[in-house]
Amino acid sequence: MRRLLFAATAVAFLLALRLSAEALCVSASRANIRSGPGTQYEIIWEVFRYMPFRKVGASLGGDWYAVQDVDGDVNWIHSGLVTTRNRCAVVKRTVVNVRKGPGTSYARTNWSPAEQYDTFVILQRKGPWVRLRNAWGETGWIHTRYLWIH
Repeated sequence: MRRLLFAATAVAFLLALRLSAEALCVSASRANIRSGPGTQYEIIWEVFRYMPFRKVGASLGGDWYAVQDVDGDVNWIHSGLVTTRNRCAVVKRTVVNVRKGPGTSYARTNWSPAEQYDTFVILQRKGPWVRLRNAWGETGWIHTRYLWIH
């Protein structure tokens, strides 16, 4: 009976976590992702503008967010380094073509291909294609199957 109650509680918690997840986008040019909610915690990795995250929690003071990344890892970022105003995307494949229009019949951009973990702000959607802009202002289209968007 205890196991059943524990399992039900765990499922309810995970469901609530999933439903309350909020899309965040890095707004700073660079941001440190940490193992805990504070600068005294280890830097796990450094990310750049437009990296998307799924907010899954917050510190008691609310100034640090627990965030899930494209790989499913959960770490921490300071709340002042992210925004909810933009929708962002990150490349989840090793290399993907960036097109001049929404389809494979369009030529690749002169800055194609994009590489894994390249980040973008979403400008427009057309079917399964997304028009994106990178931190240098270059725009292009990538199919959603190659992106993690949150």
